[in-house]
Amino acid sequence: MSGLCVCLGTFLFSISFAYDNIALRNPAYQENRYTGLSEALSQASNAVDGLKTDLSVWGGQCVISGNNKKTATWWVNLTSILSIHHMRIYYRTGNAPWGPTNGFTPRFLGFSVYVSNTTDKSEGSLCFKDTSYTVNTIPPVINITCPMHGQYVIYYNERLSWTSFPSDEYRYAHNDLCEFEIYGCRIPGVYGTNCSMPCPDNNCRYCHIETGACQGCKPGYQGHRCELECNDGKYGEVCGEECGFCADLSYCNHVNGTCLSGCDAGYKGNLCRHECDLGTYGDKCNETCGNCQDLNECHHSNGTCLTGCRAGYDGALCKTPCPDGLFGPGCVDKCNITCRGCNRVSGLCQNGCLPGWKGDYCHIECDFGTYGDMCNETCGKCLDQTHCHHTNGTCLSGCSAGYDGALCKTYCDDNFFGENCKERCNETCIGCNRKTGVCEYGCRPGWKGIYCHEVCVFQHAMLVITEKDVFKNAARFAKYHVTAIMLLVTAPMAVKVVGREKIASKCVLTVSKLLDSSTDKQSFYVALSLFCGSLLLNGFFVAYIIILRKSKGRGSKKFQPDLTTANTIVEENYKNGSDVNGEYQELGEIGKDNSTYEALQ
Repeated sequence: MSGLCVCLGTFLFSISFAYDNIALRNPAYQENRYTGLSEALSQASNAVDGLKTDLSVWGGQCVISGNNKKTATWWVNLTSILSIHHMRIYYRTGNAPWGPTNGFTPRFLGFSVYVSNTTDKSEGSLCFKDTSYTVNTIPPVINITCPMHGQYVIYYNERLSWTSFPSDEYRYAHNDLCEFEIYGCRIPGVYGTNCSMPCPDNNCRYCHIETGACQGCKPGYQGHRCELECNDGKYGEVCGEECGFCADLSYCNHVNGTCLSGCDAGYKGNLCRHECDLGTYGDKCNETCGNCQDLNECHHSNGTCLTGCRAGYDGALCKTPCPDGLFGPGCVDKCNITCRGCNRVSGLCQNGCLPGWKGDYCHIECDFGTYGDMCNETCGKCLDQTHCHHTNGTCLSGCSAGYDGALCKTYCDDNFFGENCKERCNETCIGCNRKTGVCEYGCRPGWKGIYCHEVCVFQHAMLVITEKDVFKNAARFAKYHVTAIMLLVTAPMAVKVVGREKIASKCVLTVSKLLDSSTDKQSFYVALSLFCGSLLLNGFFVAYIIILRKSKGRGSKKFQPDLTTANTIVEENYKNGSDVNGEYQELGEIGKDNSTYEALQ
C-alpha cells in the first residue's frame, strides 16, 4: 500500500512539472476577510503567492477568513479561459500536527470546487465536492484531478442550517487556504503533457488536455468537432447568445452577433440591442417623434404616441397640427366662430375677435352700449336707451326721438322730428326741435302755439316790417295803400327790425337785430324816406279823389257805393286776404281785386 502511494505521488509530481501552475500570482478574492489582522496577514492573494512554508496565522502565507460565518467563498481569476488538468490545495494547519486533535481539521470538511467562466459558481461546473472525508481521513493537502476549461476556479464552503453535513464538521464556514495550485496550459487551443500540441479541429477553442478531443468550440461554432456555425438567431460561446433585433436574422454574425444587414426599425448599435434614444424612432433611429403627451411613450419602432398627443396636435404620430377651428389635446375642442387666429394649443384668439365680441376666447358679447371691432364703437341713440346690436350697432327697436338711420346716429332732417324722424314739422314753425317738434324760435307771422298750428286772430290788418321787407319791398310800400305799419324804436337813431325769435304761443313781435353799422342805417333811412314819400303821395291821391267826387254833383251820387257795404267789403278783403310772401300781410286797395296786387310781384 505504501508502495502504491509512493508511485501515485511520484506520478502526480512528474505531472506537476509537466504543466504550469496557472493560478500563480493571479488576482484572487475572498468573501469574508478576518479583520482582526492586517490585510497582509489575511488577504486572498496569500493563497496564490507560491509560499507554503509557514502555515500559521502569523506566517502571512495563508488566507484567514472571518469568524461565525455561514458561507465562505474564495476564487482566483486565470484571466482567460484555459485548460486545467488538476489542482492541489494546502490548508492551514497552524504548524501543528494534522488530525482530529487539530482545531483546523473540521473547518476543511464539506468544501466544493467549481470551474466557471464568471465569478458565479452557478454558471460553472462542479469540479469536486467533499461528501466522504472525516476529521480522521481528510488530508491537509488535497489533489484534485479535474480536466476542465474555465477562467475562474471557485472554492466554496457552507454551514447552513438546512443542509446536512457530518456531525464532526465545524459549526461555521471558513476558507483558510494557504496555497491553491492549479495546473494546466497557459494558452488556449493546445493539449498534451507539455501543452505543445494544437487542438486538431480548426474551430475548436480548447480540447481535452490529455487526448486532444474537442471540449469547447470557438464562439460561433457547434457540433462534435465544431464544424457547424450557430443556427440563425444564435451566436457566441457554445452558440448560447441570442442575436439582437437584426433586420434579417440570417445576417446575424454567428461569432459576434453583429447585424450585417442593419437593425429593425427602432433599434441601434452593432448588435441591435438598444432601442432608439428618447425622442427618436424608426429605421436607423433617424425619425423624430411627434408632439407626444409623454416623449417616453413614443414607440421606438413606429413613433406612435402611446399616451396621446400634446395640445394642438392630432394623429397617431402627433405630427398633424389641429385643423382650423379646433384646438387642445387631440384637437377635440372647438374654437369659437367669433375668434380670429384661434391658437391650436390653447384656443386663445391671437388676432382678436370678430366685431361684437371680446375676451380671450371671444365668447363674451360687447358690453351694453358698445359694439363693433374690439367693442370700441359706441351705440347710437336707440329707442328707450336699449342695447344696440353688439356686432353692427343696429338699433333693433328703432331710434330715439330726433335721430334716424340704422345706427341712430343721424340727426333728423330739417322739418322732421320724433322717433325715427317720422313726424313732419309745421311749415309755420321756426326752429323745429328735432326731438319734440316744438318751435324753438317761434312761428311765422299769423301763427301761434308751441307747434305753430294755431292761427292768429286780429281786428285790423297790420304790416310787419322785417329786414327782408325793408330792402326788398320798399317800392311796393310806396305804390300801394297799407292800413298800418309797425316800427319798434328803442332809442334815438337806433331802430330794430322785427325778426323771428321766440314767438312761442302768442302772436307777439320782438326785435331781433340792432342796426348798428352805418351801411344798415343808411339803407334803412333810404327805405324809410321812400315809404314816407309813398304815404304823402297816397294822401294827395285820396284828397284828389274826394274833391273830384264832390264836383260831379248830384247825378253821380247813384254810382257811389254804400258806405256800410264798402266797410263790409274792406273787412272781408282783410279777412280773406292771403299772405303773399309768407312773411307779412297787406290790405289791398279798396274795391280792387287782389290779382292786381299779385301781378306786381
